[in-house]
Amino acid sequence: MSMEFLLASGIGWVVAVGIYLLLRGRTYPVVLGLSLIGYAVNVFIFTMGRLWMGAPPILEPGKVLADPLPQALVLTAIVIGFATTGFIIELALRSRHENDSDQVDGKADRETGSGA
Repeated sequence: MSMEFLLASGIGWVVAVGIYLLLRGRTYPVVLGLSLIGYAVNVFIFTMGRLWMGAPPILEPGKVLADPLPQALVLTAIVIGFATTGFIIELALRSRHENDSDQVDGKADRETGSGA
């Protein structure tokens, strides 16, 4: 089994769990699902940039160069993802306060009939 297969299947499992959590009816699993998908995308971008051992990111004639763009993209995505997650949590808390329900659609549970 190769490392590429293990990494690809790991990213696939994280995306699958993120999609499963996104399809849940409560707000907290939706936030977790969005975060997991964001992490999977970050790892995917990082692995597509390849790991260069001993390669300088600065131009030197005749040497193999490391590409710093994937690291910059992932760092930017981490910052944006953190801000977006904070905003989504605030929206979930506001929805819970206004609707008295933790459901994504704002309706009460079907099983218990309560909103909590």
